[in-house]
Amino acid sequence: MEHGRVNPQMKLEHQGITGLGAVYYNLLEDDLREAAVSRGEGVEGQGQTLLVSTGKFTGRSPKDKHVVRNATTEDTIWWDNNAPMSPEGFAALKADMLAHMGGRDYFVQDLFGGADPTYRLDVRLVTELAWHGLFIRHMLRKPEASELDDFAPDWTIINCPSFFADPERHDCRTETVIAFNFDEKLILIGGTEYAGENKKSVFTLLNYLLPEKGVMPMHCSANHAPGNPVDTAVFFGLSGTGKTTLSADPSRTLIGDDEHGWSDRGLFNFEGGCYAKTISLSPEAEPEIYATCSMKNTVIENMVYDPVTKELDFEDDSLTANMRCAYPLEFIPNTSDSGLGGFPKNIIMLTCDAFGVLPPIARLTPAQAMYHFLSGFTSKVAGTERGVTEPQPTFSTCFGAPFTPRRPEVYGNLLRDKIARHGTTCWLVNTGWTGGSYGTGTRMPIQATRTLLAAALDGSLAEGQFRRDPHFGFDVPVAAQGVDSALLDPRTTWDDPKAYDAKAEELVEMFAANFAQYVPFIDDDVKAIAIG
Repeated sequence: MEHGRVNPQMKLEHQGITGLGAVYYNLLEDDLREAAVSRGEGVEGQGQTLLVSTGKFTGRSPKDKHVVRNATTEDTIWWDNNAPMSPEGFAALKADMLAHMGGRDYFVQDLFGGADPTYRLDVRLVTELAWHGLFIRHMLRKPEASELDDFAPDWTIINCPSFFADPERHDCRTETVIAFNFDEKLILIGGTEYAGENKKSVFTLLNYLLPEKGVMPMHCSANHAPGNPVDTAVFFGLSGTGKTTLSADPSRTLIGDDEHGWSDRGLFNFEGGCYAKTISLSPEAEPEIYATCSMKNTVIENMVYDPVTKELDFEDDSLTANMRCAYPLEFIPNTSDSGLGGFPKNIIMLTCDAFGVLPPIARLTPAQAMYHFLSGFTSKVAGTERGVTEPQPTFSTCFGAPFTPRRPEVYGNLLRDKIARHGTTCWLVNTGWTGGSYGTGTRMPIQATRTLLAAALDGSLAEGQFRRDPHFGFDVPVAAQGVDSALLDPRTTWDDPKAYDAKAEELVEMFAANFAQYVPFIDDDVKAIAIG
């Protein structure tokens, strides 16, 4: 009942996982797609894509993520941001989930988290759904076939959507659970079919493990100038701020679209694929990502399509605004084979400002960069989490609070030290609203954003004249070739400048109130920004 290539000394039975039905080890993409279709998990789309629905859960469930609280984690986990689970609750959860799995078929993928062999994590994914196996095979980095013969996982993730937790028995919040046990090096996921939980579990692990090695884990995309990995740019931002879209620039080489590490050796991608939002994709605005939606074995998630022709509807968000496609990185032209880059020359902090206050781009000092990194201001965009139906202003520290197991200052200090050591230039870029708040103003023109970014990355923007923003103190360019100068001063885009001033002061106060939690842990220059 076993199929595929696997280390004969490291099958599931050697991990205490027994009594299953058929086990499929490390199936290739075609086999996983065909298995998903034959099992009724999805249907084949145009170009032999795989069309799937995740049912009730069309986004992550961050409040259902738990960490086992014990001697290992007591003093290292940021408990204000991570829900604890008792060792007894986890033991019961594990026993009940393994019992539930008895007699059922499972798909195993042995993969790498991290392009740099020095820091990568060897991860085993055990999935109930064949298409989850295809998804994570796209997302992580694939070993060579010969490397599977002695693959021994550092961590194992078991994802069983048909298992529902008992909150009282398992010491969790709801029937949905994502539970981390750092002693057993095991993650258990149940009660949700949303595939993003798989990849974000690996990211959370690396966020915990790498700082101890002096590596800065980052929720970011990254690219570099063609043939010049030294000219590397990093794009921080939450889902919906434009990380994937803006980093997939045909004039630059894409390193990765979501998760990276910054070590003393340079930058490295954690992943081997992309997980892009598809709502309103067009061949004109985003031709590279649009093209992947008809490429063989791309996973198309929660999109409406014609039942006969399988033609995709990129505007119908009746299932969710968080419709997505998952594909290997090589589907995008001009991608890095190695997943490696140099030390970042520029850092772009992307924010989706629903207030319409922030300019389209601003230059930050190192202290301002740490302030905005710890603040992580953006707007949650519809669909990225359950219950979010329109943009909601929020502060998500490090531009990734749901994936932050340690205190934010750990990451902030790492970032600041690396910026200082390598002379990195930092920019804040607003991809949100202009001319008014959400509901009144309009979304920032993507072409203007692209033009400003190109000027920032090639150095020409820094050579121009800047003004000091009266509310936030950062430097804003007065003019940029190819961009309407009025757009660079958001106050002039509002019909009522006084209304802009009031909204700006409101946002400043929100920043200050949120940042108060970090003031006891930061240096004086950053503290000066926080207290004005």
